[in-house]
Amino acid sequence: MATDKKVVAFDLYGTLLSTESIAKELESHFPGKAQSISSLWRRYQLEYTWRLNSMGIYEPFSDVTRNALQHALAEHDESLPDDAIASLMKAYDNLSIFPDVQPILAKLSQIPTLTAVVFSNGTQSMISNSVNSSPELSPHASVFKGIISVESIKAYKPAPAVYHHLIAKTGKSSAQKSDIYLVSGNPFDIVGARNAGLNAIWVDRGGRGWADAAVSELKPTAVVRNLEEIVGVVQDT
Repeated sequence: MATDKKVVAFDLYGTLLSTESIAKELESHFPGKAQSISSLWRRYQLEYTWRLNSMGIYEPFSDVTRNALQHALAEHDESLPDDAIASLMKAYDNLSIFPDVQPILAKLSQIPTLTAVVFSNGTQSMISNSVNSSPELSPHASVFKGIISVESIKAYKPAPAVYHHLIAKTGKSSAQKSDIYLVSGNPFDIVGARNAGLNAIWVDRGGRGWADAAVSELKPTAVVRNLEEIVGVVQDT
């Protein structure tokens, strides 16, 4: 990976891939409850990673995702057999992309001064499946010059270690970390990247504005409504 280029590191779940799209799969099992189960599934998926970080424990993201699903089902007084759980987990590897993903990846493929990578909590296998097998994302797989998972360091965002891992995997030195731009729709990810000294662009598709106050001085380098806006931000800073 060329170390003289700026790096655009895309978060995967909630930034490139819409976790809301899993509700379509759940609808066949739980008509009328699918959206609620899907939202709670995502909530517990994230909450579990933060709990594990706090306890210094690591479990693979695939296990975290499965356990979070079972928790969400239990809170709705529902359950599924193992084969249905396995089918939903497979569907998680084929989430829909957001509408602004294809245009930005097409644009990045034409800009040789920028290097795009995927940087995710997912296991290496989950990320690879999503990038290389997803009908919507796989046509753009060649745009990504690296797939970077937290799996090898056994911690989750927003632990500082995961962002130092990103710096190392992109071939940048600590003095060059400002050349890395994390792009994420998840505020906790933005705060984690800023805490580690990286640039971070928050994708505010809903137009709600930045409200995260966990660490009030840690704010995004920039806020965009659409992924296509990130090129201008990276090239102008």
